[in-house]
Amino acid sequence: AWIAGAVNPAGALIVDDGAARALHSGKSLLPAGVVGIEGAFERGDCVVIRTRAGIEAGRGLSAYAAADIRLIAGHKSGEIATILGYRGRDEIIHRDDLVLTEAR
Repeated sequence: AWIAGAVNPAGALIVDDGAARALHSGKSLLPAGVVGIEGAFERGDCVVIRTRAGIEAGRGLSAYAAADIRLIAGHKSGEIATILGYRGRDEIIHRDDLVLTEAR
C-alpha cells in the first residue's frame, strides 16, 4: 500500500457521506459522490479523499485529471461519455487503487 505513504498528494477530492460509507464498504469512488476538488492534478496522480468535515478518508490514484473531475463530479457514471466526449472508467478512483486511512 505505497499509496498511503505518498508524500505529496497532488490534490484532494471532497466526498459526501454516502460516498465515504461506500468507500469503507469496499466500493470504488464514483463521480456522484464527489462534492469538491482541490488542486490541479493529472490522471494517475495520488490524491487525498476527504469528507466534508475535513477528515481524511483515504488516498488513491485518480483515473481522471482534476479538470475533468470538475465536469463530472455529482453526475452518474453513465453520463461521463456525454459530458467529456470520451468514455473513461466508471470510477474516479477504483477500489484497487485506493487505501483507506480513517475508520468510519
